[in-house]
Amino acid sequence: MMNKQSWLIAGLLLNLTMGVAQEKPVDIPKNELPKKAECVVCEAQGSGHGLETPKAGVRYKDQAYYFCNPKEVPEFKANPESWLPLPLPMASPAVAMKTLSGEPFKLESLRGKVVLVDFWATWCKPCIDSLPSLQKLHEKYQSQNFALVGISIDEEGAPKVQSFLKNRPLNYLIALDNGSEPLFEKLRVKAIPALFLIDRQGQIVRQWTGKPDIKQIEKEIDALLK
Repeated sequence: MMNKQSWLIAGLLLNLTMGVAQEKPVDIPKNELPKKAECVVCEAQGSGHGLETPKAGVRYKDQAYYFCNPKEVPEFKANPESWLPLPLPMASPAVAMKTLSGEPFKLESLRGKVVLVDFWATWCKPCIDSLPSLQKLHEKYQSQNFALVGISIDEEGAPKVQSFLKNRPLNYLIALDNGSEPLFEKLRVKAIPALFLIDRQGQIVRQWTGKPDIKQIEKEIDALLK
């Protein structure tokens, strides 16, 4: 016969077991798929096609996620959290980085300013194409308590980025995100360019993946600067 303490322990173990089971993605039967849905993988990669006929789906943490290609399912199941949209607004993670000159840098140092963060790389053509527009944003807002930070994810580090920028007239802050715990992983960045807008309190309030819509970004910056 089990005493009260034994029952409590057994109940706790049962709850933990059930909780773990609920954490695992479970396939949604094909006959239960909706007629139209967004692909969670394409959305995370910035290549979303909007509503389309899903080919597969899984349920994870009581939420349904759909895919335009069944081959995307195993990748999602391997690390579901990395594919989910960020719960915005959220505090920007505290990650130590370095500037091109080797100085320590954290986004926290810009608290009190509206900050636009651009994750990019020297090998990313869409990133390169957007640099002139971002430079114009910097020039437009730099006197209005605003900061633009370009965060390079180049594995080669400062020499590669410095060489790339040598003949490009960019004068906003460039930081390197190639540490042991990169910020882009914490922010679930799956494709670049990826931009994040941070308010004066250090909260990430908006994000964009893919070719940036500069007009839309300007509207968001204007709203935060008011």
